[in-house]
Amino acid sequence: MKLAIKLTLLLLLPVALYAQDTTVVKKQANIVAAALIAGNYSTVINYMHPKVLKMVGGKDKLLQLMTNGMKQMKAQGITFQSATIGSPGKFYKAGTEIHCLVPENVTMKVGANTLHSQSNLLAVSSDKGKNWTFIDLNKNTIAQIPKMFPNFNKALKIPEPKQMGM
Repeated sequence: MKLAIKLTLLLLLPVALYAQDTTVVKKQANIVAAALIAGNYSTVINYMHPKVLKMVGGKDKLLQLMTNGMKQMKAQGITFQSATIGSPGKFYKAGTEIHCLVPENVTMKVGANTLHSQSNLLAVSSDKGKNWTFIDLNKNTIAQIPKMFPNFNKALKIPEPKQMGM
């Protein structure tokens, strides 16, 4: 009987850990999405992967770029309406990190039109899933992933983003 209980626990423990990890990554991705819509770019930047921050010249530089870029978009009649986060995908070991894709649907108002995009965030954890940083996977960043992450697990396939509407 004790053996059966131990085997059951051994089999169910990874399921419980996986469920917990997906909850954490989704919660943190939702924080980023809500911050983007609210215009809280400092929070968005705090959840960005350090390699992205380094590529653009640091947090202060990125905050300036995001703030100016959003002002220009707003002046052109482009505004973010919503950003929703889907269920995280499978976790992949990549060197000492864990990677997974997190689906993201963004709706923007472009003048009188509405634009919907479906893309993914690359979620990266270097502390076994306790904390996550994110990279927005657009056509430019997808091409940079192998350079940014030499240990990237090639089994993790990144789909191209899709745009609909207008």
